[in-house]
Amino acid sequence: MAGWYAARRPNMSSKVVIALALLAFALVAAVPIAFVAGVIMMLLGHVIGGLALFGGSILAATAAVVLASVTDVRHLRGVVRGMITEHDTTEHNSQVFQLDRDDYTYIG
Repeated sequence: MAGWYAARRPNMSSKVVIALALLAFALVAAVPIAFVAGVIMMLLGHVIGGLALFGGSILAATAAVVLASVTDVRHLRGVVRGMITEHDTTEHNSQVFQLDRDDYTYIG
């Protein structure tokens, strides 16, 4: 049972994927806040600053989402590849033996 829990702990690449996903989520959640702050800045006369704040938040959120998705796909491919190579077929073939014609019982 202890080996099962050790195998389920995330490795370093899993932690990076989780961190990037959380960063992307936080930046996407910050876009409406940046929009409100940008509107307040524009009402106070700083039009370029308000547009830059809103545009920068959208660019940062988009970049974080793209980076998280690309890293997640790459990590998923690595996990699947590891699962395939973990189940080596040569190991299982040593336990299988082929029956001869004499080993079968024919009723007929």
